Amino acid sequence: MKKIKTFLFNGIILTITSFLLRTIGVSFNVYISNKIGPEGVGVYQLVMSVYMFAVTIALSGINLASMRIVSEELAYGYEKNIKKAMTKCIKYSLFFGIISGSILFFSANYISSVWLHNKISAIPFYVISVSLPFVSVSSAITGYFSAIRRVLKSACTQVFEQVIKVILVSYLLSRFMPSGIDFACLSLVLGVTISEFLSFICLYFLYLFDISKYKSNFESKTNLDKRILNISIPIAITSYIRSGLSTLKQILIPLRLEKSGMSCEYALSRYGMINGMVLPIILFPSTLIISFSSLLIPEFAYYNTKKETYKINKSVSYILKVTLIFSTCIVGVFWCFSEELSLVIYNTSEISLYIKILSPLIIFMYLDTIVDSILKGLDKQLSVMGINILDLFVSIGLIYFLLPLYGLIGYIIVLSISEIFNALISFKQLLKTTNTKIDYLNWIIKPISGIIITNIVVNLVNINKNISISSLVVKIIIYILIYFIILVFLKSIEKKDLRYLK
Repeated sequence: MKKIKTFLFNGIILTITSFLLRTIGVSFNVYISNKIGPEGVGVYQLVMSVYMFAVTIALSGINLASMRIVSEELAYGYEKNIKKAMTKCIKYSLFFGIISGSILFFSANYISSVWLHNKISAIPFYVISVSLPFVSVSSAITGYFSAIRRVLKSACTQVFEQVIKVILVSYLLSRFMPSGIDFACLSLVLGVTISEFLSFICLYFLYLFDISKYKSNFESKTNLDKRILNISIPIAITSYIRSGLSTLKQILIPLRLEKSGMSCEYALSRYGMINGMVLPIILFPSTLIISFSSLLIPEFAYYNTKKETYKINKSVSYILKVTLIFSTCIVGVFWCFSEELSLVIYNTSEISLYIKILSPLIIFMYLDTIVDSILKGLDKQLSVMGINILDLFVSIGLIYFLLPLYGLIGYIIVLSISEIFNALISFKQLLKTTNTKIDYLNWIIKPISGIIITNIVVNLVNINKNISISSLVVKIIIYILIYFIILVFLKSIEKKDLRYLK
C-alpha cells in the first residue's frame, strides 16, 4: 500500500509539474511564433535539433544508468552503496558533457554555414555549447531522485528553470528582435543556457543535502564502473545513431520541401508551423502519460530484479488499458474542438486542419511513450533504441522521396507512418517480453465507440457558438465526462480497475 501511495504521489507531483511546464511551454511557443513568425520558428527548431544531438552526446545514457543502478541497489538492500555509485555517475556525466560542449563549440561555424545555409551565425551555437556539462550532470541527478522516489526536488528545479528561461527570453527578444532572426535565436539560446546553469545549481545543492544520509560506502558484489558502462555505453552508442539520424531528418525536411517547389522561406515557415505550433498542442495532454512513464522505469526495474513476473504482467495489462482509454479520449477532444483550439491559442484557424489530421496519431504517440518506459525498466533498452533507429531510417527514406513529390502532404504521411510503425513494433516487443494478452474489446473497440457516441452527443447539444478560453474549457470537461460515463455504461471501466490501485 505504501509503495502504491508513493508511486501515485510522485506521479501527481510530476503531473502537476509537467502541466505547469507544458502550459508555460505552449504559451511561450505562442509568444515566440507571434514575435518571430513561422520562418523564425522553423530556424529555431533546426538550431534546437542540432542542440538535442549535442545533448544526446552529453548525456550518453547516464540518466537511465543512474536510475537503474540506484533502483537495483535499493532492491538488493545495498543502500549504503548509493553515494559511491552516484559519485561515479556524476564523473561520467561531467566527462561526456565537456566532450559534447567542445564538439559543438568547435563545429559551430561548419553547422551554421553548411547545414543551415548561413540563415544564422555561429554565435548561438557557441553560447548553447556552454550549457552541456550542466545538462549532463543534472540528468544523472534527476535519475537518482527518480530512483529513490523523491521527484519533488527535481520537479521544482524544472519549474524554476522554465520560469527563468521565459523571463530571460522575453526580455532579450524585446531588446534584440528588431535586429532579425539571428539575434532572436541568440536571445532564445542565451535564455536556455542561463536557465540550465541556474537549474543545475539548485538541483546540485538539493542532491548534496539528500545524498548526505548515505555516509559510508558499501562494496557491492558487482563492479560499479562495469555496471554503469554496461547500461550507459550501449545506450550512448545507439542514442548517438538515433539522435544523429533525427537531426539529419529535421534538417532534411525543409530542404526536401523546397524540392517540391516551395521557396526556402515558405518551406521553413511550414516546417515551423507543424513542428513548432501544431505538435506542441497535440503533445500537451501527454503530460500525464510522460509523468507516470518516467516513474515506470524504476518500478519495473525493481520488479525485474526481484523476478516478480506476475506483478509485471498484471501491471502491464492495467497500464496499457489506461493508456489506450486516455489517449482515445484525447483524440476525440482534438477532433471535435480543433478549430476552437486553433482560434483560442493562435488566433487563427490555419492550423485547425492539421490538428484534426494528426490527432489520430496521439494513440500511437502516447502508447509508444509508455511501452518504451516499461521496456527500459525490463532491461530491454537496446531493443527500444534499435526500433527507434529503424524508424528513423524508414522516415529519412520517406522524407527524401515523398516530400519533393507531395510537399506538406508528404510530410504528414511520413509523420503518420513513422509514429504508427514505431508504436506497433515496440508494442509487439512488449507483448513478446511479458506475454501480455490484448483485450481488444475493452482496450480498443469500446473506447473508439465511446468517442464516436460522445462526438455525436456533443455536436447535437452544441448550442453555444461563443469561442473563448472559458467556454472551450467547459466544453472539453463536459466532453470528457460524457466519454467516461459512456465507458462505465459499456463496462470498459469497472470497479476492479479502481481496486488495482489499493
